[in-house]
Amino acid sequence: MYAITGITGKVGGEAAKALLSRGHKVRAVMRDAGKAAQWARQGCEIAIAEMNDAAALAEAFRKTAGVFILPPPVFDPEPGYPEARNVAQAVAKALEDAGPAKVVHLSTIGGDATEDNLLSQQTIVEKALAEIDLPVTTLRAGWFMDNAAWDVPSAREGVLYSFLQPPEKAFAMVASQDVGRTVAELLQNDWAGHRLVELEGPRRVSPNDLAEAFAAALGKPVKIETIARGTWEELFRSQGMKNPMPRIRMLDGFNDGWIAFRDDGAHARKASTDIRQVIASLVANA
Repeated sequence: MYAITGITGKVGGEAAKALLSRGHKVRAVMRDAGKAAQWARQGCEIAIAEMNDAAALAEAFRKTAGVFILPPPVFDPEPGYPEARNVAQAVAKALEDAGPAKVVHLSTIGGDATEDNLLSQQTIVEKALAEIDLPVTTLRAGWFMDNAAWDVPSAREGVLYSFLQPPEKAFAMVASQDVGRTVAELLQNDWAGHRLVELEGPRRVSPNDLAEAFAAALGKPVKIETIARGTWEELFRSQGMKNPMPRIRMLDGFNDGWIAFRDDGAHARKASTDIRQVIASLVANA
């Protein structure tokens, strides 16, 4: 039995499907009972738990061969990241109390960055899980190619607006389906202690590559327009963000290169899904 958090999302859902296809039992851990039916139909046990509820999580994690931890994303966190600290504390206590055979935690590229930024929330969870006496794999994934779903409407109009810059700079990206499949693979491994796995796609992807992929999928030219750094704070606040600086600093980290894999990705696993496949799917399903 494997307990999968975040199962209603792309990564957790893909991990669960991969495990089910191999004949494994899955316990679907979710916050919203209204989303349980589709997973129950596939044969999953259902456990309802908030990610900051240590007691409920411990019950969901008991008697399992492995647990997948996917902390809920917080894109506009309070200063000091209290949301992430509460989740980290609850998850660590739940794992200690439940004692599953192993743990896989989805973190992110930049999980080891020393400068404060939006991804520091994952650093907090990494540090909490580093203290527990269980086999733990930290999976640091690159920038999700699937984030380009937000760009489909503007790309249809012939423009791709980019915070990542300069447009020719290539970034470590990965498809969410490859992350989910890697999670399932890692859960079926055996290891001792704590280990780190980095994951990116088959090639680095620049904003120019994204524009070319959209052009191919749409059958029309798509040009890149970079969004000037000096406009970000006002733009993000106009969109409703109260604390935009962590997001701004994250983007700085990617653009300036201090959010990166070790040794420029020399140790990273290479997944198979290319950016053109992801963009074609996003356009087809938009």
